[in-house]
Amino acid sequence: MMPDTIRVFAPATVANVTCGFDILGFAVDQPGDEITLTKSDTGEVRITNITGDGGALPLDADKNTCSVVIKMFLNDLGLRQGIDIVLDKKMPLGSGLGSSAASSVAAIFAINELLGKPRKLEELLPYAMEGERVACGAAHADNVAPGLFGGFVLIRSYDPLDVVKLKTPDELFATLVHPQIEVKTKDAREILRKQIYFKESVKQSGNVAGLIAGLLTSDFGLISRSMHDHIVEPIRSILIPGYSEVKAAAMEIGALGAGISGSGPSIFALSHNEAIANKIALAMKQIYGGIKVECETYVSRISQTGPRLI
Repeated sequence: MMPDTIRVFAPATVANVTCGFDILGFAVDQPGDEITLTKSDTGEVRITNITGDGGALPLDADKNTCSVVIKMFLNDLGLRQGIDIVLDKKMPLGSGLGSSAASSVAAIFAINELLGKPRKLEELLPYAMEGERVACGAAHADNVAPGLFGGFVLIRSYDPLDVVKLKTPDELFATLVHPQIEVKTKDAREILRKQIYFKESVKQSGNVAGLIAGLLTSDFGLISRSMHDHIVEPIRSILIPGYSEVKAAAMEIGALGAGISGSGPSIFALSHNEAIANKIALAMKQIYGGIKVECETYVSRISQTGPRLI
């Protein structure tokens, strides 16, 4: 017997991961979003409640990420099943932590489970990507892919779509800080250079290859040497107050590397044990306290599971 109600958690994600602009991302255990789906006899997909968003997200089922994903899925299956949606946003909006991706992933994973898994997990990715298109105008995968599959994910190609989950060392921890400032994704995109020098491309490619090789071989020294972004970070970091100080403190404490999460303003650091990750979180909080900016910090392992039933 398939259930009439299902509840799912989907994790926050870090995209770009320094040198891997638009092609690398990883999932964390916390924070994340929760979604509850309940079958109804109305034949309609409805959002009955959203919490944690401060009223910012639309209740219109044709405009909200999670409901649009579900409607597309039902339409492709040829089903006219009524679904009532309750979305609980347990992560900050516009944080650079994949908030819209978490909602998309939670929605498509939940509806597939609720209907008895008519699609394989990898077949759900295009739906989650379309949810991203609703949220930000582009169906990118560097947040939804790690959110759906867990772990580190490489987006090798979009045409055709080719996504690879990477092996991740068990000892790897992420520290995240979300300062209460706004960085619009549109602005973060527009300030980027339209062209780069060939030698910069070669340098960046070497770091991407080194980071992936370090993850696959659990070579923390190689991971650390490779976590450098010569193209995007120098430009985007000017939009984030305290960025240089936070990164310097993380590296001094013992981080393998640190960078901007997505388009910001959140900052992440990777460490090879939890003790260092917790020390970095404390330093991040102290730095933002010193410049009178409120912030939230999180320490988490790299999530290997992606979404899960609650």
